Amino acid sequence: MKQYGNHVQNEIYQRKVRPSIPFRFEELEQMAREKLEDGPFYYVAGGAGGEGTMHANRSALDRWQIVPRMLNNVENRDLNVTLFGETYSSPLLLAPIGVQSIVHPDGELASARAAASMNVPFIASSASTYSMEEIASVMGESPRWFQLYWSNDLEIAASMLQRAEASGYSAIVVTLDAPMMAWREYDLENAYLPFLSGEGVGNYVSDPVFRSKLKEPPEVDRNAAAILWSQVFGNARLTWDDLDFLREHTSLPILLKGILHPDDAKLAIDRGMDGIIVSNHGGRQVDGAIGALDSLPVICDVVNGRIPVLFDSGIRRGADVVKALALGADSVLIGRPYMYGLTLAGEQGVKEVIRNILADLDLTLALSGQSSVSECDASLLKDVKDGSFHSKKGWNAQPTAGFKS
Repeated sequence: MKQYGNHVQNEIYQRKVRPSIPFRFEELEQMAREKLEDGPFYYVAGGAGGEGTMHANRSALDRWQIVPRMLNNVENRDLNVTLFGETYSSPLLLAPIGVQSIVHPDGELASARAAASMNVPFIASSASTYSMEEIASVMGESPRWFQLYWSNDLEIAASMLQRAEASGYSAIVVTLDAPMMAWREYDLENAYLPFLSGEGVGNYVSDPVFRSKLKEPPEVDRNAAAILWSQVFGNARLTWDDLDFLREHTSLPILLKGILHPDDAKLAIDRGMDGIIVSNHGGRQVDGAIGALDSLPVICDVVNGRIPVLFDSGIRRGADVVKALALGADSVLIGRPYMYGLTLAGEQGVKEVIRNILADLDLTLALSGQSSVSECDASLLKDVKDGSFHSKKGWNAQPTAGFKS
């Protein structure tokens, strides 16, 4: 649709649709807080340590201001993007978020159905309550990627890659920044880790290799399954040399999620990876880390268009998406907003979060003087920190300026 935001806006103003969730992110989060117990809410909303990285994510986004341009023909907008030879109707993807059943019983199935109905790719987490096959079964032919938490048991990791390919997932997202769980103060205060009670382990208990390592099936001895999960989850021994293992076990495009340093972006390209997701895990892994958006432009300079660069962490509204695109992102992942929509209204809530961010993106794009997401570049932004405008020629600073190698 060439005027998506106008269409959505008019339907709401004319009361043709009745929203089931708030439009404002802050109210969405507050209502989710009121509905959920402390454990589930803070597992979603909280971050590592003192949550400095969560604040840095928002500060990084606030650092940039959009400078609209006038008298451009923006009557019709094009939100299409192309990734790995596939054209998608918008630059949005649903980020991989595990154990969604803690906020709604339908969990990932509801989110996947919503993504399919809105034609937005869904990235299924290794740590989902429902298996990747169950998720695929509710999506039909709609686009889906699979996120891998690389197990220290390589047979299990290989099995998950093979299952994902067999189930119609079209890309593999390997999360690098969580070989172990961070120090998360809210979760510790609540002694809350849902995996130990059997939630978020759907891909493990359904995996033939995982099951073969148990004396009794998970349905018979859940405690033994939980113990085995805790023993095989994560792999702190991985190095760049281990990426060859992924290539040996899948023919799908491989994206590395959690890249923040430009030198790691160079290594990803040197190792033949197909894409990068600039992310700090939404502030959930390293307290005091750099805001994800502050890493994006230098990484895009290093990559220089050779592979897609996606962005994740801190996205709340359409303007955030515009800023990320202008700083070089090819697509953008949304996380906590859709989890709050899921909390409040299940599948419909997730659909409305997607709809609202897309409509906001479309209108913000037009009002900034842009008719296509592919037109967004740094000339659209002003850097509040140094007061400078940027040109279409790119960044004057060296790609690794500010980073020490």
